[in-house]
Amino acid sequence: MRRDPFMKRLPALCLIALTGSFLAGCEDSGLSPLSSTRSQTPIPPQTVAAMEALGSSANAPVLIRTYKKEAELEIWKLKADGRYAYFKSYPMCRWSGQLGPKVREGDRQVPEGFYSITPAHMNPNSAYYLSFDVGYPNAYDRAMGHTGGSIMVHGICSSAGCFSMTDAQIAEIYAIAREAFAGGQRAIQMQSYPFHMTAENLAKYRLDPNIGFWTQLKEGSDNFDVTKQDVTVGVCSKHYVFNAVPADGSHFDATAACPPLKRNDETAAEVAAKQKKDEAKIAQLAADGVRPIHTVYVDGGQHPDFASLASYASRPEALAKGPVDVALNESKAKKAKVASADKLDVKSNTTKAAADFAPDPSSKLDEPVTMADAAPEPAKQQNASWFDRLLGAKPPEAKAEPQPPAATPAAAATATTVPPPTQVPLPPRRNEASSTVPKPRDSNNNGKPPQNSVAVPAPAKPQASLSPEESAAQSAAMLRGGFSTFAQADH
Repeated sequence: MRRDPFMKRLPALCLIALTGSFLAGCEDSGLSPLSSTRSQTPIPPQTVAAMEALGSSANAPVLIRTYKKEAELEIWKLKADGRYAYFKSYPMCRWSGQLGPKVREGDRQVPEGFYSITPAHMNPNSAYYLSFDVGYPNAYDRAMGHTGGSIMVHGICSSAGCFSMTDAQIAEIYAIAREAFAGGQRAIQMQSYPFHMTAENLAKYRLDPNIGFWTQLKEGSDNFDVTKQDVTVGVCSKHYVFNAVPADGSHFDATAACPPLKRNDETAAEVAAKQKKDEAKIAQLAADGVRPIHTVYVDGGQHPDFASLASYASRPEALAKGPVDVALNESKAKKAKVASADKLDVKSNTTKAAADFAPDPSSKLDEPVTMADAAPEPAKQQNASWFDRLLGAKPPEAKAEPQPPAATPAAAATATTVPPPTQVPLPPRRNEASSTVPKPRDSNNNGKPPQNSVAVPAPAKPQASLSPEESAAQSAAMLRGGFSTFAQADH
């Protein structure tokens, strides 16, 4: 009997699809028909007993905290007093990327931030044994333009941007979350950190390029450490806001400026006290010689408990090389910071100076400034006419223009005044050369004026008028000089 060609190709197609699901990282196509029964696996009895010993129960709400550097996933359970208590840590079998937030699709980064897991995020038909979506991207990620999605907590110890556990671990974690939802919890808060937000870690990473973002996460961590309750998370001005709401009753806009905020005064005071204590410890550790570092991974890591399983995890060659701590030069960073601050200060001062130079039309005028009269030009010698040169007469001397008398104190008070606008700085005095000394010319111009310049001639001075007697004497002299000239010309 001949087999259908499609049936012949079906095993190959299934293999291709399964291989593609692994290459796609955390894209969970739900190919496993057995996961529906796995999703109903009960919580182990010893785990339920530990919850009850803690003062909690299987149906009590859950909170998850993860730490990439330490490769740990923590489960916190809500107690009867309304506060969360640490319950259990699960070592991560695999995480990928570097310390720092996820920025774009395909960067293999495990996201950092505050996320919300709902019943709709649970995937009982996962190809990764079992899985649930962490809720990336959140409002902060979207405001920052971060892309990507389908970031899961799942099994099979393989990660391309996800939190990967062993199959036994994800079965228990999935069951704990499932029972919490069954008990009425509407959303599980997941706090994803690069490392434990201790003063020791922050002292080490104080110069890391992500320290600004991690400082925001520490504020959220501090709020949880103080209250042991779900942290109210908001985003405005592309910045996390914790345990605060808009004072006017409006809603947060992730990209708009933050509105006036309302907080619980007691909680805010406790958080501020913790932050101050941690900052003092960080400063002390830095003073004691703790070197700032930046940790570089080939592609993420795993918990030391799974070192024997490294060859079965995704990208074992990356795990074999391990992370490298790169020491950072603090003095160089300080100089760069000072240089950047100076540049900003210069820019600020320049802007301020420009604003100060602009006159304020609404302001009153300052005291008037006396404007000095221009110095008179020296009298120029008059050139002789052609008739005078013909007769051999000397050109008449030009009479000097009368100089104005020196201004007396009383007269100075009556000088013309021009009130300047307010806050207009006077130009600097030119002490290098007076107005009567000619400026040096460019030696390459050979004494000629520069190109594109126009020489402005000085106004001609009128000749002095002669009396009748002087006019008659000048005419007689001209006649005598003329005869003498003609006589000389005949010889």
